[in-house]
Amino acid sequence: MKFTVKRDALLGPLQLVAGAVERRQTLPVLANILFVLTEDNLSLTGTDLEVEIVGRLSVESVTDIGEITVPARKLLDICRSLPDDATIEMTLDEDQRLLVKSSRSRFVLSTLPANDFPSTETTIGDVQFSCAQFLIKRLIDRTSFAMAQQDVRYYLNGMLWEVENNTLRCVATDGHRLAMCTREIDINVPNKTQAILPRKGVVELSRLLKEEDATVNVTLSGHHIRVEANDYTLTSKLVDGKFPDYERVLPKGGNNILLGDRAELKQAFGRTAILSNEKYRGVRLTLADGMLTIVANNPEQEEAEEQVVVDYSGDNIEIGFNVSYLQDVTSVLSTDNIKLTLSDANSSALIEEPESGDSVYVVMPMRL
Repeated sequence: MKFTVKRDALLGPLQLVAGAVERRQTLPVLANILFVLTEDNLSLTGTDLEVEIVGRLSVESVTDIGEITVPARKLLDICRSLPDDATIEMTLDEDQRLLVKSSRSRFVLSTLPANDFPSTETTIGDVQFSCAQFLIKRLIDRTSFAMAQQDVRYYLNGMLWEVENNTLRCVATDGHRLAMCTREIDINVPNKTQAILPRKGVVELSRLLKEEDATVNVTLSGHHIRVEANDYTLTSKLVDGKFPDYERVLPKGGNNILLGDRAELKQAFGRTAILSNEKYRGVRLTLADGMLTIVANNPEQEEAEEQVVVDYSGDNIEIGFNVSYLQDVTSVLSTDNIKLTLSDANSSALIEEPESGDSVYVVMPMRL
């Protein structure tokens, strides 16, 4: 195997693929990236057996085609350290070591056979659709913060994708809050289809997607999801479990509605959070005519209070929330105003954009 490639052309795909490679591996080959060289194309594959990423790039001059696995981190660090305009020549020698040359720099890397590299099973997808990259990126960005981390209810450590006729919906919850975003896409399926993506798959997919109109092809099968673009393919195992019925969690019939300036509320939550209890992060919200009062205190007897003028004419309500959850919602929404709906002092809050937005958030109250 022997070829020449520009440093800038190789670095991008190498960074994408290295994201799937775990630093601590039980199998030595999983610390490597699979190189497959054809006459005009190089594909790079990294995997941790849960998520697999394949990057593709064109190469300038190919002398010998072939395939081999090389250490991911070391090769990435070498490429990063070379000058921007460097040209890299890679050669596999008779001892199956990879020689990496660029100008006066020379590196020799150990390799492992390509046959040792695990391949992801390819199954025929139950559901296939195409849509713009920015649509899926928005769905993930609007909901991923609400995923659980290392919860024993393993199905919460991921994100629900639900496909119905002409809609794709993403839902995430950690049991204390819920985030949901729904977008229209061009798809026709006979039955509602649900799949739970693991956290690692969600994080890597978000990193790969761009804010652009370029199309991605999505395939959902019983155990895997595959997302394919021009220069990469991500395959992830799905979480085997049943996601909670999120529709039952959505509060209905709340008649106490608050409209407030999103940026002003975000800043007020941020300031009161400074003196909230570091462990529980609780703040007390008092709603009265035209005014929202936010109070935080902590075991050191310190207190912060903020008053924000809002559009509110419902019942006088005093209710506690985790301020971090409120900050997360005000950070991902982009409208000037936000709408908060409550039934009473013991009910969950429904937060959304005032004018027909695509995202809905539920935050459970806290006892303070």
